[in-house]
Amino acid sequence: MKLMFKPLLFHLLLYCATQALGVTIQSVPEVNSEGVIQTELEKTVSLVCHADGGHESQADEELVWLRNGAVVSLKEENMKGSSRVCVTPVIYEDNGATFTCHLSRNATVGASVTLNVTYHPQFSGSEEVVVEAEAELVLRCDIWANPPVSSISWTLNGSTVDLKAGGFTVTNDGFTSQLSANFVEKSLHEGTYQCTVDSPIYGEHSKMFNVTVTEKTMKFPLLPMLAGLVVVCLTALLAVIARWDKITKCCK
Repeated sequence: MKLMFKPLLFHLLLYCATQALGVTIQSVPEVNSEGVIQTELEKTVSLVCHADGGHESQADEELVWLRNGAVVSLKEENMKGSSRVCVTPVIYEDNGATFTCHLSRNATVGASVTLNVTYHPQFSGSEEVVVEAEAELVLRCDIWANPPVSSISWTLNGSTVDLKAGGFTVTNDGFTSQLSANFVEKSLHEGTYQCTVDSPIYGEHSKMFNVTVTEKTMKFPLLPMLAGLVVVCLTALLAVIARWDKITKCCK
C-alpha cells in the first residue's frame, strides 16, 4: 500500500508544480482591473509578459504574443522567460485590439489585455465654399471620435440653422454630420456656417464654412451638340450615297 502511495504523491506534487507556472502582463500605461489599457492616438504602449511560478524552469519558458489572434513576430532573445512588445505610435486600428501572451508549450496558460484608444474629432479651422444659385449645397464635418461625441450643432451667421426655412437636411451616420440644401438661394444660404461638436473627454471642437453663392451660369450643352452634329453628318453621307449614280453621270 505504501509503495502505491509514494508514486501517486510524487505525480500529484509534479502536477501542482507544473500548474503553478503562470503568465502575467505588465504595461505602461497600467492595465486596469478589467484588463483594459487606456491610451491616446500617437502615444506609446509598452507591454511586458512574464512567465512566473517560483521555480527555475520559468527562465527557459518560451512565450508567444498574439494580436487579435495573429502571431506577433519576435526576436529569439525576446521569447524566453519574459518578452516585451511595444506599440508605437498608437493608431486608430489599435482601438479594441487584444494582445495575448501565452506559453509556447501550453496555450491555455496565458494572459490578455485590450487597448482602449481615445481620440477627438479630427477637424478645425475654416473652409471656403463657392456654390452656384439653384445648385446643391453640401457641408460635412467628420465627427468620428472615441468616446462618441455627445452633441452636434450647426449655425448660420451665429444662429441655429433654420432647417425648414432654408430647406436644409441634416444627416449623421456616426462618422460624418452633413448639412445640405437642394436649391441654393443667395438670400437664404450665403454666409458663415459653423459645425460644433462636444466630446465627453476633449470638450468642444468646431469648424467654419464660409459659403459664397454665385450667379447661375448657362452651361454649354456639349454632348447634345456633338450628338446632333454626328446625326447631321451621317444623314448627309447617306444622302450622297443614295444619289451617287446620278452624281457620277453628271461628272462624265
